[in-house]
Amino acid sequence: MFFYMSEYHPVVKRIADLLTEHGYWYETFEHAPVRTSQEAAALRPNYTLAQGSKALIVRVKKDGEKSFAMVVVAGNKKFDTKKLKEAFHLSDLRFATEAEVCEITGGVLPGGVPPFGNLFTIPVYADEGIFENEKIIFNAGDRSFSIGMFSKDYNELVKPARGTFAGSM
Repeated sequence: MFFYMSEYHPVVKRIADLLTEHGYWYETFEHAPVRTSQEAAALRPNYTLAQGSKALIVRVKKDGEKSFAMVVVAGNKKFDTKKLKEAFHLSDLRFATEAEVCEITGGVLPGGVPPFGNLFTIPVYADEGIFENEKIIFNAGDRSFSIGMFSKDYNELVKPARGTFAGSM
């Protein structure tokens, strides 16, 4: 069924296998490479920018310990670092560098990072806004491959820490 996935980063197949294994509905889209949510929304039929879920890797400091985490927000939003820090009691936060993103994800490039921090053994902080949509869509490990699924299934599978920390772009 997914013979074409072999040309993508292996995490694409890992996500599809995980969704299939759990019996979750999903659909896939191959498209021209994109890096931003706006570019992706223009190429994804039947999905809005707000349904896009962007995953950003950040380095956080909590209880004096530095570690990496994933922040997931709707494609039409940006996260408010102050609100995120307050919601999850973080004392410091910065974006991961491209080299750090590649190291954490096994070579997934920024713009292709899927909102599955559990696949990379990092915690996930998801803004409540992504759950306002019945379906979400995201780049699934490659800038040229997207997966759409139900937001409730995403919540069950990833079990992100949820909070309200996104604002307008």
